[in-house]
Amino acid sequence: MNPLPPELAAQIAALNPLQLAWLSGYCWSQAGGQAGQPGIGTPAAAPASAVPAAEPLRVAVISASQTGNARKVAAELQQRLAAAGVNAAHTAAADYKPKNIAGEQLVLLVTSTQGEGEPPEEALSLYKLLSGKKAPKLSGLKFAVLGLGDSSYPMFCGAGKSFDELLAKLGGERLLERQDCDLEYQAEAAAWLDKIVPLVGSLAAAPAAAATVTGNASVSPAAAPASAYNKANPFPATLLARQKITGRDSEKDVRHIEIDLSGSGLQYRAGDALGVWFENDPAVVDEILAAVSLKGDEPVNAGGQGKTVREALLHDWEIGLNTPQFVQGYAEISGNPELKQAAADASAYAAANPIAGIVSQYPAALTAEQLAGLLRPLAPRLYSISSAPEEVGEEVHLTVGVLRYEHNGIPRTGAASGFLGGRLEEEGSVRVFVEENPRFRLPENPDTPVIMIGAGTGVAPFRAFMQQRAANGDSGKNWLIFGNQHFTQDFLYQTEWQGWAKDGLLNKYDFAWSRDQEEKVYVQHKIREEAAELWQWLQQGAHIYVCGDASRMAKDVEQALLDTIAEQGGLSADDADEYLDNLRQEGRYQRDVY
Repeated sequence: MNPLPPELAAQIAALNPLQLAWLSGYCWSQAGGQAGQPGIGTPAAAPASAVPAAEPLRVAVISASQTGNARKVAAELQQRLAAAGVNAAHTAAADYKPKNIAGEQLVLLVTSTQGEGEPPEEALSLYKLLSGKKAPKLSGLKFAVLGLGDSSYPMFCGAGKSFDELLAKLGGERLLERQDCDLEYQAEAAAWLDKIVPLVGSLAAAPAAAATVTGNASVSPAAAPASAYNKANPFPATLLARQKITGRDSEKDVRHIEIDLSGSGLQYRAGDALGVWFENDPAVVDEILAAVSLKGDEPVNAGGQGKTVREALLHDWEIGLNTPQFVQGYAEISGNPELKQAAADASAYAAANPIAGIVSQYPAALTAEQLAGLLRPLAPRLYSISSAPEEVGEEVHLTVGVLRYEHNGIPRTGAASGFLGGRLEEEGSVRVFVEENPRFRLPENPDTPVIMIGAGTGVAPFRAFMQQRAANGDSGKNWLIFGNQHFTQDFLYQTEWQGWAKDGLLNKYDFAWSRDQEEKVYVQHKIREEAAELWQWLQQGAHIYVCGDASRMAKDVEQALLDTIAEQGGLSADDADEYLDNLRQEGRYQRDVY
């Protein structure tokens, strides 16, 4: 007997293969019956009715954030617009239905950039719509874009530039020129807000009393009491333990780090990141001082405080990541013709040459003020947390790959990874804060299957996931697809994974050891080998998580997933892309890439 009503059965029979493939997994994932979530038997939210022309201007403030900065700026923008009497709603891109953009009147987009000029994870669905074959006409839309980025990367603010161009290309009217902000974004962002708020206010007809939050505005659940410690006021934590977890003959140096958060009030969840403020290497600081003919005791202004130039180099200025601006500025001051020629392609030269290496190769006498003008403020580094508080209490664990390389015959070490992986002594103090990652979370339904795909230190959040699922007693199946160079040297947390497999918590695992045979094998190859079973898991409502390098690994994995979906689901390439994007919008395909 068919348990479905005849009219519903008839509707299902009319679906195409893509719709049937997606519906099967969606229904399974909803079978846990979470309250308040639309599913079979639960009516979906009614679409918003058309807004009469007489009603106030509606403004959609959309934030596309990778680390939270864009979200904070967008929230401030919405608050200032509301105070000015504008009917503005702030929505995170992950909660925004891309197709709704065709009906918007005014969109203010605040976006960061990841990888090689790409949009943040939560904005990929919106970007795909705007850049794809089904892009809507936006002739009735006004818009403005604020981009956040890092000028040390060649595609500085690439996502902001792309969104700005696409919205205009599709017929949108640019209300204000795009503003691109560097790492220290606060001043430039504030100046942009000072321009856009009165500009929007002049267009809006709504009085201040009518300011409401409508449309797609997301409502955050009640948050836990906030700690007094954050990025601006980090907690001085204690390093409890550090252990090398790669073999003696490994080409990689990966350290397991344990940090004590006792007394901080800092709370985190599996999937979050830990921000680390670090101290630059004193030996590198002295190398730079010697190359630019400074003693180190010269006074400078660093972050509004008077310090010696050596103190500023140790604690306040970025010397671990080079920038095109430094290359161009130093080449001009030094007057070295060879360096000036290299500075013609400053982005490529900066990427291949560290600051200390450049000044040592091309020494020149600088004043402390000249050096200060070339360097930007030190920025903290974010590391995926590899522990769950349900398992480790008031500790937080990290999995840190220590960057080691040689430049012009001189061994060098990453600034932050070298600090955590070696220079910081056990029981020493390290300033930390928690950076939430709400778009990389385990499913709420404990019965949901989970597929975790990672390479190298990308396994970190999956260790946290397994600890949390074990502590919760979750019954959903777990599948790990992990890649690294050698089984004997690079199997990170081997005994823990073996223990979870023995206990029945890790139900399936596939390993790609790229250097253990003549032909290199990566995680994307394992996805293709297991295509049939991966498709079965998707039909059972599985969530897919990917963690690792954005420019190579994550792209190769996504292509392997698309190929699997097309092959196993009998779908075209376009339909497979739509299927995967539907998973992303439903929170069933989440990535933590860097």
